[in-house]
Parts: sequence; C-alpha cells; structure tokens
Amino acid sequence: MPLLPTALLLTTLLSPPADRFSWPLPPPHPVVRAFEAPVSPFGPGHRGADLSAPAGTPVLAAGDATVVFAGAVAARTLVSLQHRNGLRTTYEPVAPVVTAGRLIRRGEVIGHLQAGHCPSPCLHWGARRGDAYLDPLRLVSSGRVRLLPLAAPP
Repeated sequence: MPLLPTALLLTTLLSPPADRFSWPLPPPHPVVRAFEAPVSPFGPGHRGADLSAPAGTPVLAAGDATVVFAGAVAARTLVSLQHRNGLRTTYEPVAPVVTAGRLIRRGEVIGHLQAGHCPSPCLHWGARRGDAYLDPLRLVSSGRVRLLPLAAPP
C-alpha cells in the first residue's frame, strides 16, 4: 500500500464521510446546554443543544441538505435544513445568507450567529425526524468513548 502525504492522510482521517455530519460552528464550540428530551410533545425539555460562540461567527450546514426556511419566526431569525431520511436541523439565532429552496453542502456557510438566545451568544442547534426531537450532538459523535494506546505494546 503506498504511503500518503501526512496532510492528505490527516485530512482523510479527520474529514467525515459525505453522508456524515459535522459541527455547525468552527472550533472551539463548547456545549453550554445539552439536549433534554421532552417527556411529551408539548412538555418541558430542551429540544436542541446550545453551542457557545461570538456573535458574527459563521454558522455552517451540518450536512448536505435543502434550505426549507430562512427568516424570522417571532423575534428570532433561523435557518431550517431538510436532510436525507426525513432529518431536519435548525439553527438559531442566525442572520441567514441562504434562501429557501437552495441546495447546500456540509460545511457551507448558511448565516452568521446573532446575540439573543443565551446570556452570552450561542447557537441553538436542533434536530428532529418527523415529530421526534433528537439530540443533534449524536449527529457528530457516536456517544461512545474509545481509548486507544499511545504506542504499540512491547
């Protein structure tokens, strides 16, 4: 097997496959509030994850999708993307740079983060399939931690 240049190898190892999702904010993107599934359709919960970032930060499409909404809802602006298999992701508060009907690729800028959702600016990132709200962090992580050895055993 031929050896790959280090940069190409790292890009290959660190880039998610085309059908995978990536973070909607450039790093760092600390989670300031995690997903809390509602007990009932209209019950309390937190139907997404809040990621901290400065106002004006570019917000990125987490996966290939079609923009189904980009605009104001009540006092906030948001972008909503329809992905394959009935998955929909939402991003708020975001000043959109995309319009409904547009096809976009994972990592493409869909808008810029605005202040107003958390005490300090943060992105509320939501996901759902049909009427079921999902933890969007599961799109970018398996939820399992695997420890690998630093060096080969003797």
